[in-house]
Amino acid sequence: MGHQKGDELLVQVAERIQCCVRASDTLARLGGDEFTVILRELSNTGDIAPVTQGLITRLGEYFQLGKDRAYISASIGVTVYPEDGTSSDILLQNAYQAMYAAKQSGRNGFRFFTAAMQETAQLRTRLLNDLRQALQRSEFQLYYQPIVCLSTGIIHKAEALLRWKHPEYGFISPSVFISVAEDSGLIHDIGDWVFKEAAQQVKQWRERYHRDFQVSVNKSPAQFSGGKVAHRHWSDHLEMLGLPGQSIVIEITEGLLLNVDGGLKDKLLPFKNSGVQVAIDDFGTGYSSLAYLNKLDIDFLKIDQSFTRNLSPGSTDSALCEAIVVMAHKLGQLVIAEGVETEEQRALLVQMGCDYGQGYLFSKPLPVRELEVFLAANQSALASDGLTA
Repeated sequence: MGHQKGDELLVQVAERIQCCVRASDTLARLGGDEFTVILRELSNTGDIAPVTQGLITRLGEYFQLGKDRAYISASIGVTVYPEDGTSSDILLQNAYQAMYAAKQSGRNGFRFFTAAMQETAQLRTRLLNDLRQALQRSEFQLYYQPIVCLSTGIIHKAEALLRWKHPEYGFISPSVFISVAEDSGLIHDIGDWVFKEAAQQVKQWRERYHRDFQVSVNKSPAQFSGGKVAHRHWSDHLEMLGLPGQSIVIEITEGLLLNVDGGLKDKLLPFKNSGVQVAIDDFGTGYSSLAYLNKLDIDFLKIDQSFTRNLSPGSTDSALCEAIVVMAHKLGQLVIAEGVETEEQRALLVQMGCDYGQGYLFSKPLPVRELEVFLAANQSALASDGLTA
């Protein structure tokens, strides 16, 4: 709405906060959209929660900005003197950590500072420092989970999954370090490394196992944010290796579809123009409209494992999976079911016409050498059955 409306909003926010605190309390704006309140001489900490909840409720009401109405949410971090700290620097730091915890919990809420938050923040700082050096020290590895053609058993697809083997802590879960990489911007360099490593690997597997072998690489939503998203060099790298675009599949989360009107289609266009295919990961768990599937040139839908896990004849999850398969095929898309763990699940997916399966029934994610042994065994088994890969 422009800077003027933004300034009007800040003024109204300050007025509402002031109405929620006492005259003896202190209210200050630190900068941007950040405010600080000092509640003085409270008889007990139990008096804090009603104040913070009152702030959240009051700020959740609409703001009238000229002819426009605006809605915002507030995230509040609370720290207590002297229990949590005695200096202003420490107290502000504590309040920040608690505020970020409130944001991560879904926003529009408040959290009290705890020692665990401080430990988490310190660990995150250490991880960030080590993450900056992980590429240079060759600490990243790619594991690959095979994706099986359900009708034939042929394997000519695999998903690349990033692993970080820390020299001190051993393997660190991606759920821990990916968010650090995203927040710090390191995800761009790490993502480039993953792509180049996967491209080099798929070149070898196309020569050894299947001429149409594909490797899927995940792209974080953070890699699509900002201006640095033109991956022209990815297409150039494939061309340098003599690989067609179809050798790589880009996997994006379903939530990214919500940004289709914000330029996602344009950001995917360079990939599509070079022949790279696109898959929607964890389909069915996000908040996207099905109408968005028509706006983007999607090649694969990956049914989330939360649906596959509970597959049984006549179940609701079975009906949902079958509906996804039918819809995808009508739109000219192929379907990959994630989290396939039992023969019954596989049989039901085959019956409903699902194209591919991925999960522990076939194989867990494997390092390169182990996957090559697995692929060789798959070829031998198919040959004995009179099939060719």
